[in-house]
Amino acid sequence: MKKLLIILVLLGLGTWVYSRYGYLLQSAQNFPQSTPVDESPTDLTPQPVSDDSLGYLHLPPGYDISYYAKDVQGARSLAHGNDVVYVGTRAQGVVYAIVDNDKDGLADKRYVVASGLNHPNGVVYTDHTLYVAEINRIIKFENIDETFRDKPKPSVVYDQLPKEGHHGWRYMALGPAGKLYLGIGAPCNNCENADPYGSIARLNLDGTGFEIIARGVRNTVGFDWNPEDLSLWFTENGRDEMGDDVPRDELNQLRDLGENFGFPYCHEGSILDPKFGAGKNCDDYAIPALNLSPHAAALGMKFVDGRILIAEHGSWNRKTPIGYRVMSVDIDNGRASNYQVFVDGWLGQDGKAKGRPVDILVMPDESILVSDDFAGVIYKITKKLD
Repeated sequence: MKKLLIILVLLGLGTWVYSRYGYLLQSAQNFPQSTPVDESPTDLTPQPVSDDSLGYLHLPPGYDISYYAKDVQGARSLAHGNDVVYVGTRAQGVVYAIVDNDKDGLADKRYVVASGLNHPNGVVYTDHTLYVAEINRIIKFENIDETFRDKPKPSVVYDQLPKEGHHGWRYMALGPAGKLYLGIGAPCNNCENADPYGSIARLNLDGTGFEIIARGVRNTVGFDWNPEDLSLWFTENGRDEMGDDVPRDELNQLRDLGENFGFPYCHEGSILDPKFGAGKNCDDYAIPALNLSPHAAALGMKFVDGRILIAEHGSWNRKTPIGYRVMSVDIDNGRASNYQVFVDGWLGQDGKAKGRPVDILVMPDESILVSDDFAGVIYKITKKLD
């Protein structure tokens, strides 16, 4: 009888574990695999303007897509320097410099600027200096235009960031006033947390003046400023384990410094959390500018020609996968609407991914780069010539 009871308990435990985490086995095929990066300078084969091997991708009329660079394992956040695109990664622990030596609009050389870093996701270039956000600190490489080929040594800008790995990879960008802005995600799926967790913060380039400007933000891995009024807009990933369709990811606008966007008490601007929502009122928090798709993992975003383009990395725990695309949102007088597909096709009908968009970068020639940490490439989107 005792053995039977033990067997039943183990079977019940196994069933619970699979029901809760079995999707990881099913979705593992859509996760980027981390293998050692070749740190030697690497020649990149220039790609044609319209690459037939990307025929599975669908774009609006009038646009082409091609490879800007291949062999960029784990490519995530993007920053444009002096004819160089700097690329952050996560588990790979490296920062790349992708170079267009002949200035023909196509990358032809890849360098590893630094290695052995702690999930160096965020990258910012300004005034001949490259800033990199690791999980626990921000570092900088001065005079990077001259030294990126030579594995330069960094100096520490700020080392008081949380050390937790859960939502610990930092998106970082340079704001209009010349400050560094970065996301500090909650160290959990869903929990109450003290500052600085679940926030957006900013600081001066020399590491002074750290301050939190937005709270109640579960995890943002992308933001940009509206060129019309310089207001900050950002994507936010909704919590898990409330179902396949709830809550949706959010597109938010920071209207006032210090606003609270509701996490973990309120989701989508109107749904109280089943655990932490008791006694709370969603009207007490900033509402989303627009609710996006559930669990689509909305990451990098940029304002482009009066709209926002959003890279949706793709769901990892939804029974029917969603995301794996670049979406477009119209912005008119500060209002967001018309959420629709701009590029898709990375998710096959069999549920297997060919790619996972991460970040978006608008180049000086107005072409659009999209990083992909699953395929290890950077795509280039251009308008067709009339």
